[in-house]
Amino acid sequence: MNSSANALTLTPQNTLAVAISNPGALGTIEAYISAVNRIPMLTPEEEVLLGRRLRDESDLDAARQLVMSHLRLVVSIARQYLGYGLPHADLIQEGNVGLMKAVKRFDVDRGVRLVSFAVHWIKAEIHEYIIRNWRMVKVATTKAQRKLFFNLRRMRPDGQTLDTEQVNEIARELNVRPEDVSEMEVRMSGREFALEAPADDDEAFAPISYLSDEGHDEPSQVLERREHDHLQGPGLAKALETLDPRSRRIVQARWLQDDGGMTLTELAGEYGISAERVRQIEAAAFKKLRAALQ
Repeated sequence: MNSSANALTLTPQNTLAVAISNPGALGTIEAYISAVNRIPMLTPEEEVLLGRRLRDESDLDAARQLVMSHLRLVVSIARQYLGYGLPHADLIQEGNVGLMKAVKRFDVDRGVRLVSFAVHWIKAEIHEYIIRNWRMVKVATTKAQRKLFFNLRRMRPDGQTLDTEQVNEIARELNVRPEDVSEMEVRMSGREFALEAPADDDEAFAPISYLSDEGHDEPSQVLERREHDHLQGPGLAKALETLDPRSRRIVQARWLQDDGGMTLTELAGEYGISAERVRQIEAAAFKKLRAALQ
């Protein structure tokens, strides 16, 4: 930590700038937490006044004070997610984004304190960050999976494998299917591993060795080749039959000739219409062909 960081005066202005842009800029995460904990909390009356100034006058200074007074809330919530192995500072920074979104949408006339309103937005941003970064492959994409992802670890006794009765009990409590509970338990218990061996270990046999090569006999390659052949042959011929004679003639003359095909002007002369009209007919024909080939 440099001398300027040590000598930083914690005024409201520079504390907010440091807090939101980089929680680690005060040197350590402990210094940051200590700094935000010294920022005074707002009274209900002050919060209402600032909320109305922000809503009615778009007062950015009011927004600043509302955010500053709740930075300690973000720290508290972020601490609950340290078990996922992600940096505390990063969790706080994502939570700060959620706090700013909450302040932007806060309406004092609803009779709800900002602290209660902001919890949802802070947790939502932290949840998204964890899901994006906890594993290279996403483990939670549906609503039920997300609910399980953030509750199963807490509800699983001593981290042990769940039996059928425990699975059913968790499923009832979270209102999800038992099979969803079992699936998430397996996915969360798995560990990541590198596909390739370390660069300095020539003898290691890594999982990438099990992957198929790009040879012509690889199943997905065979299927792709068959699909391509079908579209180029019978599939295309059948699709062309859906066009009227003029549209079919234009497509074939323009794109299905070995000699490069006719120009728009040449086809315009053949049919006694403008080149622009030929282009429009061609575009409509392609749209119909795409639908027929799907």
